[in-house]
Amino acid sequence: MSGHSKWHSIKHKKAAADSKRGRIFTRLIKEMTAAARMGGGDPDANPRLRLAIATAKASNMPAENIKRAVMRGTGELPGISYEDVNYEGYGPGGAAIFVHVLTDNRNRTVAEIRHILSKNGGNLGETGCVGWMFERKGYFVIEKAAASEDSLMEIALGAGADDMREDGENFEIFTSPENFDAVKSALEAAKIHIVASEISMVPQNYVKLEGKSAQTMLKLMEALEDHEDVQNVWSNFDIDEADLQAAS
Repeated sequence: MSGHSKWHSIKHKKAAADSKRGRIFTRLIKEMTAAARMGGGDPDANPRLRLAIATAKASNMPAENIKRAVMRGTGELPGISYEDVNYEGYGPGGAAIFVHVLTDNRNRTVAEIRHILSKNGGNLGETGCVGWMFERKGYFVIEKAAASEDSLMEIALGAGADDMREDGENFEIFTSPENFDAVKSALEAAKIHIVASEISMVPQNYVKLEGKSAQTMLKLMEALEDHEDVQNVWSNFDIDEADLQAAS
């Protein structure tokens, strides 16, 4: 068990709480603005924008907010220009960490990310120090109660998924980024509840963490997730269910 899907389950529950405070809206607005600035305002021709809009709609963001975010990205409305930056480093026990941010001040953000890492048993590394440990893939988490393994595999693989794995109480589905939309549409058409879905940086190997190291790692992940410029955090930790439940 990787702990990968279970961390996404924790994130999903946390996102529901964040949405009540508007925090997830802020994150999604930045993503839509950046996606439209880089790839244009037509979601049919811009996969990154299409995914951001779909996520915003699933989070019950008003259509007018979505429209304004896209228009800021295309320049039709004034707005802040955000820069895509990735940071790489290590957490407790040597677990690899890959952080994606959108920032309007790179110097401020890197200083704050470095501080969060050092305060929670980690350290910031050089570009490329851990990136090679991750592979960019479409990623879905489905609870086992939502569908049988055979039917889920038939739907996912039939739509172009590359692989499906068990992880505790969940199934993980992996796709190429190009097949992400097709697999998502197939799951939705079959009325299968999706706990989490994203274009993810999936670890190729895992580092086992237990006890204090596990709890410190989870605190570090939450601290990074809570930073206003952070869009996503990925790590290759392997943590037992008991430690994850204690954190959630």
